[in-house]
Amino acid sequence: MSAEWLPAAWPAPAGILAGTTLRANSNFELPAEPLWLKQVHGARVVHCASSEFGSSPPEADASVADYPGAICAVRTADCLPILLCSTDGREIAAAHGGWRGLAAGIAENTVRAMATAPQQLLAWLGPAIAQPAFEVGDEVREAFLAHDASAAAAFIENSRGRWQADLYLLAKQRLAAVGVQAVFGGGLCTYSDPERFYSYRRDSRTGRLVSFVYRP
Repeated sequence: MSAEWLPAAWPAPAGILAGTTLRANSNFELPAEPLWLKQVHGARVVHCASSEFGSSPPEADASVADYPGAICAVRTADCLPILLCSTDGREIAAAHGGWRGLAAGIAENTVRAMATAPQQLLAWLGPAIAQPAFEVGDEVREAFLAHDASAAAAFIENSRGRWQADLYLLAKQRLAAVGVQAVFGGGLCTYSDPERFYSYRRDSRTGRLVSFVYRP
């Protein structure tokens, strides 16, 4: 493993490796080959041992695995990567949490797809665009409020009559709603840190960060 990555800051069991690659290291080597997804900003979850993984990646925005040597991974460049593992280290998952996916239930669907009870899961929220840089329209706010009125706390109206959205808080609310209380990470901003992170909103044409969790 190279030093050019951001380790997940969570109390995962010994042997679990998790974190996010940094843009400075184009030669980063993951501990195993991930079973990649064709991410579509949806809410579909697949199991890594599934026969759906063939010559082409399945259309999904999260994966779950429970066997030794598995690695779940997602690619992002402002969207929120959500990594999960059980407290006993037996089960792992990775989800791609853009606003559309979060509004559609990708966080909840990932937790429900896992055999581990939510109270026995750890979650780490990787680098994403932070609230001061993430301006959205009424339709985004309304999509979340239609599901849960408490989502209003994640939106601040700006001087242009639009909204600054907090992806981190929205994800925490969704995870808490399905019983996941041990949530770590947050506070990083892909948009405002060009030395470490890719940002689609900042650069338009850009690479992707890889957030991964590996079960030995």
